[in-house]
Amino acid sequence: MLTKQRSTRSSRLGLLIGLAGVGVGVATGFFVGINPLYLVLPLGAIPFLFYFFSNFEQAVIGLLILRSALDPFSDQQLPALFAIGLDALTLLYVIVMLLTRRTVHTDGFWWFLTSWVAFQGLWLILMALGGLGLDASYLSSSIREWVRLFSWLMVYLLVMQLKDRFSPDKMISWLFLALVIPLTVGLTQIGTHRINGTLGHSNTFATFLLLFLGLTWWKLGHSRPRLPWVLLLGVVAFFYVGTKALFSLIMLAVFVLVLIAPRLNLVNLIGGILLIALVIGLFMSTEFGQERLASIANTPLLNPNIDISRAILLSYGDQNSFNWRLSHWNLLIKAWQQFPIFGYGLASAQPIGNGFLAHSDYVRALVEGGIVGLVAFLAFIVAQFVRLVLLIRSAPRGSRQRSLCLTLLAILLSISVGMITENIWSHTTLFFYWWSLFGIAGWKWNELELSQSPTSTKTRWQPLS
Repeated sequence: MLTKQRSTRSSRLGLLIGLAGVGVGVATGFFVGINPLYLVLPLGAIPFLFYFFSNFEQAVIGLLILRSALDPFSDQQLPALFAIGLDALTLLYVIVMLLTRRTVHTDGFWWFLTSWVAFQGLWLILMALGGLGLDASYLSSSIREWVRLFSWLMVYLLVMQLKDRFSPDKMISWLFLALVIPLTVGLTQIGTHRINGTLGHSNTFATFLLLFLGLTWWKLGHSRPRLPWVLLLGVVAFFYVGTKALFSLIMLAVFVLVLIAPRLNLVNLIGGILLIALVIGLFMSTEFGQERLASIANTPLLNPNIDISRAILLSYGDQNSFNWRLSHWNLLIKAWQQFPIFGYGLASAQPIGNGFLAHSDYVRALVEGGIVGLVAFLAFIVAQFVRLVLLIRSAPRGSRQRSLCLTLLAILLSISVGMITENIWSHTTLFFYWWSLFGIAGWKWNELELSQSPTSTKTRWQPLS
């Protein structure tokens, strides 16, 4: 009977892979019609499809590591093609699991994320019906933005399928390999104006490094020996300063303060102060860093003689990035006032802002989604806070899971602060790894452990004694 069931499942799997092969053939014709150079992508997908199903764990880890190296090929649309391919692979895998009556792992937050992404589709419908500030001619841009959000959902779901195959600690260790190519490229950029690694823009690289700075800090507290993690912390901090992103200093300060607050003692306090002092000291050691810090004195933040109206006027000639932001936000908010309820639609802030991004994710949410969209965006951030707090409360004191969730909470708070003046919502690579970690944080850390090496395709789990 068991042999018959296995045979049935194998035949179903073979049928689905065969159908997927037909789909790849159709995709081949489509991509060739767009650009003959894309022919290699569907053809390469055929052997990878078989590899994906026969070596699922290694394939998923490889895809996760690869994502950080793709942004230099944005002009060739490779990151977008990667996202679409990842979405298709995830959906195909889920279909195979359901048809073969095997478990598809999800959690409560994934269903919330699914509902939230589906809700964002409301703006696609409204734009198509002419119910927003922009007409349907901008619909393609909005669809691309929605697909980007959907890809985060698929990343979360894909990582969840590994929860019974790897220990969480080992899974996170694999993710550190995503640093290798960006930092290697960053080495070649030392001495240039600003380091951006493989992520295209220094600000994008900064938030990516902040995430791994937090993970390295977490590893440092739970690993022996500590020296390799101390060295990695120094390397990541060096490149973090090399981005020369002023907002990154504020984010780092918030991150450290949140991280040490719940367990404040002399050692943590000294360590946090030293880390902040090291980064600020390195930042101020450069002429560019000194100029950026000095520019704050000519803004309403530190100069009581400059109000917002004057700062807007000064922005036309003083080349002060903060004063320019005030002027730009003023332009966007005036535009929002014409369509206050539902705004202009997904990815509309740039055309509304004369080709510039909003440089504030809260202003962006208001302009693109109106009051409804801003409330949904804030609820989305609060939901992540709630999820992490619940995980912290449920995890044993001193456990790695509790420490990781606290680290993610500190990163989330720093991101929320950085969103005030930056376009962090557009940092796709950051959120690719953020949702990977968010899924891992919810795994059952204290119940199971691996009995074999994580590279084995035949891992076996045993209860903790």
